[in-house]
Amino acid sequence: MALWTSAIGPAQLARQLQAQQPRPVGAGLRKPPAYRALADGIRLLVLEGRVPAAARLPAERELAVALSVSRTTVAAAYEALRGEGFLESRRGAGSWTAVPAGHPLPGRGLEPLPPESLGSMIDLGCAALPAPEPWLTRGVQGALEELPPYAHTHGDYPAGLPALRQMLADRYTARGIPTMPEQIMVTTGAMGAMDAICHLFAGRGERIAVESPSYANILQLMREAGARLVPIAMAEGLTGWDLPRWRQVLRDAAPRLAYVVADFHNPTGALADEDQRRQLVDAARSAGTVLVVDETMSELWLDEDLAMPRPVCTFDPAGATVLTVGSASKAFWAGMRIGWVRAAPDIIRSLVAARAYADLGTPVLEQLAVNWLMATGGWEQAVELRRTQARDNRDALVAAVRRELPDWEFHVPRGGLTLWVRTGGLSGSRLAEVGERVGVRVPSGPRFGVDGAFEGYVRLPFTVGGPVAEEAAVRLAAAARLVETGGGSGGAEPPRTFVA
Repeated sequence: MALWTSAIGPAQLARQLQAQQPRPVGAGLRKPPAYRALADGIRLLVLEGRVPAAARLPAERELAVALSVSRTTVAAAYEALRGEGFLESRRGAGSWTAVPAGHPLPGRGLEPLPPESLGSMIDLGCAALPAPEPWLTRGVQGALEELPPYAHTHGDYPAGLPALRQMLADRYTARGIPTMPEQIMVTTGAMGAMDAICHLFAGRGERIAVESPSYANILQLMREAGARLVPIAMAEGLTGWDLPRWRQVLRDAAPRLAYVVADFHNPTGALADEDQRRQLVDAARSAGTVLVVDETMSELWLDEDLAMPRPVCTFDPAGATVLTVGSASKAFWAGMRIGWVRAAPDIIRSLVAARAYADLGTPVLEQLAVNWLMATGGWEQAVELRRTQARDNRDALVAAVRRELPDWEFHVPRGGLTLWVRTGGLSGSRLAEVGERVGVRVPSGPRFGVDGAFEGYVRLPFTVGGPVAEEAAVRLAAAARLVETGGGSGGAEPPRTFVA
């Protein structure tokens, strides 16, 4: 019986290790030996979940060749990891990663902290805000009033409730993109939509072009579906896409799918302009690539003077090239697991047919709640409240980070929920590790890249404001000092309880 559940090749592990920035050495301290630096690098990858637990590592000789170091260095690193509980070995079976007893198992995505941890930990890992009350309660109450006729049915609606499909189609039509309900499938969140699309269009081994960086949870979903990710760098600043590079990659790599976030990109906050949208649709059509556009942030513009460009699907109204994914989770509340896909009717039929082997359908009560909110105007009022919360949080977080960490660099996005920060030459992975010990949880840049890219970044969401944002910046500054002085590998002062 296998003692490991996955394997990582020497070249892949070497790329992830070589992308890490060297651990800083404090004044008066000696540079750690090569085996110690290697052990620390592997440990960081395990702690962040970028190398999963129970993953078989390369043989010592193979990794030594890939890293251009001696086999003795690799053997000593593996031995150190075994002593710390991060590696297990058995003769004839090799060595595989582990998590020491009592240490929380790392997630591979950006899972929210459990509620019991929130008293002492400021969670900047999950880009989600509390529900915009009273609209959540009103939406659920309205749904309960409309539930009785549906209770007399089997309750399975694989394409979604007809009323909600019509409502979503009407909303696209009002935005200038004529849409029929047959072009809509309601899903269990945007992740449910992406899972269905990947299974239909991108079988194991298929190429998917992705922005670099991109949304960590979607990247992980694609990896676990067996896709080969083709990263395409974003343009500088918040200016959207590098179209010449996109055209070249779509032409040369011929990916089956491409995934983009045109509206307040996660994590950078970039907003693609209208000409970029038109050009990207043309490039995808020419290459025969299906373009999946994530619109989950599209309603979260925060600056009043911002004129939003037309949706990407404006340039492919039939939905044969552009598949649009929307969701209630970002604009309304993460606990409202309602998403949708807009595409050509034949694509929707294929997605619905494939869904029969997954989740059958989306909860009826939540669909009724979203439909009630959109029909009564409650949705617009709730989203306006959400914009106000996010705007206030953004401004507070930006001010606090600029005050406490003046060397960190970022562009202030005009919408969305995330700030993409260059950390002044510090390792984002080490900041994430040390941050948890000083009471602030922050995802490192490599979670949003492919093969270890963006080691010098972290993502900060606009989920806290006021005194909590100020305290978060103070704790991040404390973590940065520990990393700068080389104190990030030992114990740190436990976080004090903070009550907002």
